[in-house]
Amino acid sequence: MIFFEKEKDEISNLLIGFYINLSKDHIQIQQTRKEFEGDYTIVIFSLLNFSKKPLLETGNEIGAHLVNKIHFIKSYNVVNGFLNLVFEDIFWFSMFQKDCLGKFKKEKTNQRILVEFSSPNTNKPLHLGHMRNILLGYSIANILEQDGNDVKRVQIINDRGIHICKSMLAWLKFGNNDTPKSAQLKGDHFVGKYYIKFDQEYQIQQKELIKQGYDVKYAKLNAPLMKEAQDMLIAWENGDSKIIDLWQMMNKWVYDGFEKTYSNLGVFFDKNYYESDTYLIGKKYVNEGVDNGLLIRESDSSVWVDLTEDNLDKKILLRADGTTVYMTQDIGTAILRQEDFDFDQMIYVVGNEQNYHFDVLFKVLNKIGFKWASELYHLSYGMVDLPSGKMKSREGTVVDIDDLLQSMYNKAKDIITKTDKNIETKDIDSLSILVGDAALKYFILKTDAKKNILFNPEESIDFNGHTGPFIQYTFVRINSILHKLDSFPRTYTLERSLLTEEKMLIYAILSYKDIISQSALSLNPALLANYIYNLAKDYNHFYQKIPILNVDDINDVYFRVTLSEKVGSLISEGMNLLGIKVPLKM
Repeated sequence: MIFFEKEKDEISNLLIGFYINLSKDHIQIQQTRKEFEGDYTIVIFSLLNFSKKPLLETGNEIGAHLVNKIHFIKSYNVVNGFLNLVFEDIFWFSMFQKDCLGKFKKEKTNQRILVEFSSPNTNKPLHLGHMRNILLGYSIANILEQDGNDVKRVQIINDRGIHICKSMLAWLKFGNNDTPKSAQLKGDHFVGKYYIKFDQEYQIQQKELIKQGYDVKYAKLNAPLMKEAQDMLIAWENGDSKIIDLWQMMNKWVYDGFEKTYSNLGVFFDKNYYESDTYLIGKKYVNEGVDNGLLIRESDSSVWVDLTEDNLDKKILLRADGTTVYMTQDIGTAILRQEDFDFDQMIYVVGNEQNYHFDVLFKVLNKIGFKWASELYHLSYGMVDLPSGKMKSREGTVVDIDDLLQSMYNKAKDIITKTDKNIETKDIDSLSILVGDAALKYFILKTDAKKNILFNPEESIDFNGHTGPFIQYTFVRINSILHKLDSFPRTYTLERSLLTEEKMLIYAILSYKDIISQSALSLNPALLANYIYNLAKDYNHFYQKIPILNVDDINDVYFRVTLSEKVGSLISEGMNLLGIKVPLKM
C-alpha cells in the first residue's frame, strides 16, 4: 500500500489528540477499495470505544475534523464501518513530481542475504525445470538487492555422486573416445547423452535379471552396470587417479556448456560451490557430531540423526561404506557459506519435492550446534510441465533450456516477420531474441512460485495478452513518444483537476517502491511481474483515451510526457529486475 509516513503520522496524531487514551495501535489505515470513492480508509470499528458514539456519527465526526485540519484531505464519505478519505489532486501531483525528481531513496540495510539457485548436476544439460529455478532465484536476488540488501548469488554444483558416475561409466563403455568437439555437441548435451545411455542399458540388464526369475528390487540393486557405477563412486572417493582424471575432463565439458546457457539467460553467480569440496566438510562435522553424542553411529558404521522428537524420522548421513549422501554435502556447504559470507539469511530456491530434505537439513544443522540455522529458508516452488506431460531426464524426454530458448526465438521471429514487413533484416534476429526471451521468462515469473505451471509457448508470446511481449510493446510505444520531443522540463504547473486516467497512472507509479518491498518481503517476483503488466495495461488505456502531444496547454504536454517517461522507466527497471530486457523499437 502506498502511504507516506509523514502524512500517516499527521492523520494518526490528530486522531490521538481528538480522543482520550487513543494510541496508534488502535488506528487502522488502509487503501480504499476500488468500488468506493476515496484514496485511503480509516477503520471506524476500533475507534468506537473512544468516541462513545454510534458508527455513522463517529465517522462523520472524524471526517469533518480531518478535512478541517489537514490541507491535503479534500473530502470524505462513510460507508458502513469505514471512513474513506479523498485527497486533493495537488497532493498526488506534488508526490509524483517529487518521485520524478528522485527525492525518494531506499536506504541500504545491513542485511547480507545469500540466494542459492540453479545448482545443477554435472550429468545433463539445464532443462525447463532448472529454468524456473534460475529465473526465480535470479529475480529474487535482484529484487532483494533493489530493496536495499547486500545480496550474493550462489550455487552448489553437484559434481559427484552415483548420478555423475553413471555418465562417466557410460562414456567409458560406449563413448569410443568421442568428445563434444568431435560430436559437434555442446558439452553438457554431450555428457547428458551418456546419462541417458546408461539408463537405457541399465533397463535392459534389469529386464534380463527379471526374466531369470529375480524380483524387481533385486534386479535394480544387482544389475552389473549399477554395481560398476557404485564401485566407481567408491574409487572416486578413495582418490583413484584415473577416475579423478575422467571426472575432471567430463565435468569441464559440462561447465563449458552451462556457462553458455547462463550467458544466454543473462544470469551470473558471485560464487560457485562444488559438492566435491563441501562433502568433506560435511563429513567432518557429521563425525564430530558422533563424537559429541549428537548423532548415532550404527553397528554397520553408518551414521544417522534421530529427529523423531521433531516429528521426523531417522535420517542417514553417512553410509556403511563411508560414502556420503546429499544431506552431508548440504551440511558442509551451509557451514562453508556462513564462514565465507557471515550471512544474515540464506534462501534456498529448490522445488517442492525437496521440502522434507530442507526441513531435515535445517534441524540437523541446529542439532549439531549452528544457531544460524534458524536464518535458513527454503523457497519451495511448484513444477513446470508441458502440454505433452512431465519431463524425465533419464528417459531423455526433458526439454533442454537451450532448445527451448531457440524454439521461442524462432516463434518470435516468425511473428515479427509476418507482422512487420518493413523491418530490416539485421534487426530481426536481435529483436527475436529479446521478444522470445521475454515471452518465456515472463510467463514463468508471473505465476506465484508455489503454484505448478503448464508452460504454453503459444500463449506466452501473444502480443495482446498478459505477456512479456505486450509489456515490451508498451515500452516501445512510450519510447516513440519521447523521441518526438528533443527535450522537456521536469517541473511545471498544473492548474486543473487530474483526469481519472492521469490519477490512476500516478497512483500506480507511486506504488512501485511498495511493490518492490512487498516482493522482497514475500520472496515473490510474481507481485512485481503482475504490477508491471497492470502498469502497462493502465498506460495503454491512458494512451487510447487521452491526447499526449496534441493539446493546447503546454503544461499538459509536459505533464503527460513526464507521466509516459516515468511509466517507461519503471517498465524497463522492473523488467530488468526480472531478468528481461526491453527493446527500443519493434
